Amino acid sequence: MRKPTSKMRLLPLIAATYFMVAGGPYGLEDILGDAGYGRALLLLILIPIVWSLPTALMVGELASALPEEGGYYCWVRRALGPFWGFQEAWLSLAASVFDMAIYPVIFVLYLSRVAPALTAGPRVTLWELAIVLACAAWNLRGARSVGESSIGFFAALLAPFLVLVAVGFWKGLFAPASGLPTFGAHLHRSLALLRAPVAAPSLAGAVSIALWNYMGWDNASTVAQEVESPQRNYPRAMLLSAALVALTYIVPLTAVAISGIPADRFTTGAWTDAARSIAGPGPFGTILALAVVLGGMLNGAGMFNALMLSYARVPYALAQDGLLPRFLARTTAARPNRAPVPWASVLVCAAAWALALGLSFEHLISIDLVLYGASLLLEFVALVVLRLREPALPRPFRIPGGLTAAVLAGVGPALLLAFALVAARSQRVGPLPALLFAALVAALGPLLFRMARLASSRQSPPRLRSPR
Repeated sequence: MRKPTSKMRLLPLIAATYFMVAGGPYGLEDILGDAGYGRALLLLILIPIVWSLPTALMVGELASALPEEGGYYCWVRRALGPFWGFQEAWLSLAASVFDMAIYPVIFVLYLSRVAPALTAGPRVTLWELAIVLACAAWNLRGARSVGESSIGFFAALLAPFLVLVAVGFWKGLFAPASGLPTFGAHLHRSLALLRAPVAAPSLAGAVSIALWNYMGWDNASTVAQEVESPQRNYPRAMLLSAALVALTYIVPLTAVAISGIPADRFTTGAWTDAARSIAGPGPFGTILALAVVLGGMLNGAGMFNALMLSYARVPYALAQDGLLPRFLARTTAARPNRAPVPWASVLVCAAAWALALGLSFEHLISIDLVLYGASLLLEFVALVVLRLREPALPRPFRIPGGLTAAVLAGVGPALLLAFALVAARSQRVGPLPALLFAALVAALGPLLFRMARLASSRQSPPRLRSPR
């Protein structure tokens, strides 16, 4: 019998990572409207190979070699020094402000499908704030609690999609229909739908949304000290989560395509209509649609909850190194089955995310991709630099193929990010282009580092946990 532990084990780590990246098929709808079924499915198959797999391998190597609280911040600081470590942290935290504002919006969007009166007018903001507060309270229970709750969220969220997939494949390939008496005829119609064009195609928009739906693999690294056997569990969690995310994206979209629903009918929140259309107008269709709506609410809450766990550890790590006020390094008392929680960092992050709730979905994705993309590229640079400077560093997991493979791992993500940046050039935030706005946010990093070092010099020397 295994001893009780306050740390997160492998299965909760996989579930938490899943919600830090995906949270189910929700959020894929606009890819269909931009690209149609055939191109959307092709993107969802290829992007994991070029983007998710290299990133998961990078995270697996660095998290197993340097399993420290603060994750990617610690990797970059060790490889490139305090300045670039701070930039990595700043880019990630700045991206989080825009990223985290999306998930309460998704929760309210699906809630409005079943209770529009509850989400009318100012009630929208109240619901979004309620999600922020509820997840902050949950996070104060610790990483183990968030990870274990993610398992329940995962099961409840995907259960209606298992039914939707089964019914969609049956209806699309086998169910009797007027003029389609044979399996071959059904299959021919489904293939025709996969090739059908959309009214307003936008490959650039589809790629950007697909990247956003596949990003976030490094987020789980920041809680390494709260994970059981991180050297063993991180590589396993990264690879299993990558396969799981791709599977839960591709299979439901394929089922919807085969069932015969036109791609143009898909916009954000359209999974509810798809469930009702596939299951039919009777009680079964109503129940399945309601289950999908509840899953959409769990998607928003579950992703916010898991990502709060991740992001809140970064200010905590910075405060431990003297680069943010020491107040943010305060934790709850350790208990037999509950590790200390950086409660001050959790609450400050929650307040910052609450202030960004009014931004629109499209603007958030553009800004998020720029800031997150820059931080991700720094992590790939850290991977290569550590291979060169510290070849003897114990690496329980190593990307196979030597230094060349470590360098090539970052090429695919870099090219995709460059494409996404070009695609987002027309987006605007008020009077400014979204890319310029994001660049200005990123440019604050060096100034904030100078201010942090000046403030730190007036205090007692910080505790640097990992010397270069």
